[in-house]
Amino acid sequence: MSKTAVHFGAGNIGRGFVACFLHNSGYEVIFADVSDALVDALNSTPSYRVIEVGSEGTNEKVISNYRAINSRTHESDLIKAISTADTVTCSVGPNILKFIAPVIAKGIDQRPNDANPIAVIACENAIGATDTLASFIKSPNNTPEDRLADHDKRARYANSAIDRIVPAQDPNAGLDVTLEKFFEWVVESGPFAETGHPEIEGINWVQDLAPYIERKLYTVNTGHATAAYYGYNRSKRTVYDALQDKAILSEVRQGLKETTELIVSKHGITLKAQQEYAEKIIRRIGNPHLEDATERVGRAPLRKLSRKERFIGPAAALAEDDKDCSALLRATEMAFRFQDVDGDEESKELAKIMAENSPEEVVQKVCGIQSSEKIHPMLVEVVRKVQADAED
Repeated sequence: MSKTAVHFGAGNIGRGFVACFLHNSGYEVIFADVSDALVDALNSTPSYRVIEVGSEGTNEKVISNYRAINSRTHESDLIKAISTADTVTCSVGPNILKFIAPVIAKGIDQRPNDANPIAVIACENAIGATDTLASFIKSPNNTPEDRLADHDKRARYANSAIDRIVPAQDPNAGLDVTLEKFFEWVVESGPFAETGHPEIEGINWVQDLAPYIERKLYTVNTGHATAAYYGYNRSKRTVYDALQDKAILSEVRQGLKETTELIVSKHGITLKAQQEYAEKIIRRIGNPHLEDATERVGRAPLRKLSRKERFIGPAAALAEDDKDCSALLRATEMAFRFQDVDGDEESKELAKIMAENSPEEVVQKVCGIQSSEKIHPMLVEVVRKVQADAED
């Protein structure tokens, strides 16, 4: 019997990462997207290539057996697809989850209780993204209260951690996607204890996802963003260019030294293993075959400066234990300087917030840090310094 997966977000991560593994696992992939041009291209093109690039060479995979539905104009078709699918995944960005939740809720509500519950897995760069999506789906606006008691007979939700660098693509590449060979896709198995988890090639099913999520977020994302923000502020074109600067490379290493201490103490990963992992990440983000512009990697600074994200999350935890977080604070300063960047609305909003608020207000509004937290005065000084420089 054929398997079907509905994937929200037909962008580079959706086509190049998630759909690739679903395809390799025997699923028909139904892309859901709001872009008319992208939906039309997928429906008129029988296959596309996923090109994996590494220092040891390149290989290609051909993806087929897919179709696309415009979720804006053909909602009823999408609801029907979800009502009979085996899996729903998404890579739309954390801020878009609330917009895809209503149609997913409608599709789930139409599923019979005697069918295997659909597996819902959000593939986003955010902690607990599937929980966030589930909360939107189960909200009174999307699922009636009288349908919640047996909701788990129709759907099961599992958080995941994904790790794969997908740089900006050649504008002439069409549907083809170029990305790095390395990948990691970790999903919690607990929600499927009774039903059995879906068989998807490439997923590492684990009982406790937290160590994998924080290790990835506080190593890959912290390192990548640190290089990008320093690089942008020092007029480096790409992350690779930034890492050729010994001073920037040193800042990345110092930041990851601090997050390494947190990860080792919190999750029981050995120091040697985490140090090796951090060095591997530096090599990955500095891959010369995957050029990535510093302004692209740095986009969405408000999200990246938020409480549970790559800088403030580990820095706040270290500060509470009176441990060094000075390198993370310096990287945070570079992120606060990422303002009014062409094509990035969050950087424009950040500039407005910085111009209209006191340092204490900025720390609360942007970082979600309260005055009672030990890192609060440190962050206030960072913001004050950036604001003072803007006035000069």
